[in-house]
Amino acid sequence: MIRNRAVFLDRDGTLNEEVSYLSRVEDLKIIPGAETALKELRKAGYLNIVITNQSGISRGFFTEEDLNEIHTELYARLQDGGRSLIDGIYYSPYHPEGKLERYRIDSPDRKPGTGMIIKAAERFDLDLKESFLIGDSLTDMQCAENAGLRKILVLTGYGRRTEEVCAGMGINPDYVAEDILDAAGYITGGFTIKQTGN
Repeated sequence: MIRNRAVFLDRDGTLNEEVSYLSRVEDLKIIPGAETALKELRKAGYLNIVITNQSGISRGFFTEEDLNEIHTELYARLQDGGRSLIDGIYYSPYHPEGKLERYRIDSPDRKPGTGMIIKAAERFDLDLKESFLIGDSLTDMQCAENAGLRKILVLTGYGRRTEEVCAGMGINPDYVAEDILDAAGYITGGFTIKQTGN
């Protein structure tokens, strides 16, 4: 029986522009090329699954309701023919030094832990050996290693800084991409669309 395969996507700095503790829909800006990237990944047979640390909840900067509004908007903006290009969103509101007690735990869901990936793998019957993770942070690359995923570092968000840190720590991404569109091209091997600035 053939199992599904997925591309796990970090959110901030990968799908949308990095905003320190994004808490309002008005501040959500999709990175150019993200929609095309998700379409190409979907076409190539991958599920698109967002996994994101959201410690701003545990720190009291915003609520889960605020976060759900942002994610509803993300589903709505990234669509193809009326169907969202995102198959699932998993988030970790926890941080061991959080301000709010109910979220002040060292949860395995928080990247570089693999809790969110394990939950998605069970729900979607995923073959993790055939899956990828795209992200811009050290915790993304460590999470991919911990879960046995092929890892792609994007140079958007904190990516350029992360590239240096990974090199110093001996962590080698399978591919370093300019952005999510470049990453999707590497995964699918089937298109060479590049964003061009004028």
